[in-house]
Amino acid sequence: MNTSCADSAPSSDCRPRLALFDLDHTLLPLDSDYEWGQFTAREGLVDGEAYTRRNAEFFEQYRAGTLDLHAYILFATEAIRKLGPQAAHAARERFLRDVIAPAIQAPALALLEQHRSQGDTLVIVTATNEFITRPIAARLGVEHLLAVQLQRDGSGWYNGLIDGVPTLREGKVHRVQAWLGERGLDWPQVHTTFYSDSTNDLALLEKVDVPVATNPDPHLRQLARSRGWQVLDLFEPSPETTGDLPT
Repeated sequence: MNTSCADSAPSSDCRPRLALFDLDHTLLPLDSDYEWGQFTAREGLVDGEAYTRRNAEFFEQYRAGTLDLHAYILFATEAIRKLGPQAAHAARERFLRDVIAPAIQAPALALLEQHRSQGDTLVIVTATNEFITRPIAARLGVEHLLAVQLQRDGSGWYNGLIDGVPTLREGKVHRVQAWLGERGLDWPQVHTTFYSDSTNDLALLEKVDVPVATNPDPHLRQLARSRGWQVLDLFEPSPETTGDLPT
């Protein structure tokens, strides 16, 4: 990780700078997990009507903070597991082309570029699984991804189970801590900023140096105001949006 202290005053914060980003409804104006489910239903890769109904139920559970992630991952990887590697990767490419690429907006790219240009290390930390999000992170130009890791069976393909600690709620703090530890670092040794839209991410928002409520849900918007956190609306004009990087 780079520092931003080459020409700074002695009193400046010379710690390496880490910019953490949630993905869905933060860098993207949609939920990639939910949209993948809708896509597989439209493509006829799953039982359309039943799958769409169950997908909506899981999405509401996530918004309410009551999601059983293990049950959801088993459900959400149904098409991936049934198709097998070659067909699943082909379906993912169509999903990226038809759903994700049109949703990538200039304000999100500009925010990433602001951090990139000042030497910050960028990391996406998302509760969506790695199969869906790895190529999305690549499209956004973000090298480091902490996502829900998927377990593989004896054949080397996904079996519908989670591998390790999932990046949901407090799990995001755990995974970032582990990521830092792999680099010989700990929280006090880095300056951290985290962008998120959801109170599901409250544990990580409270852990970082600079929490930024980004396109926040109503609860997080109210909480951010009460705590004096920056509110950033990337996809809709807002009087609270300054266009400047948080410090």
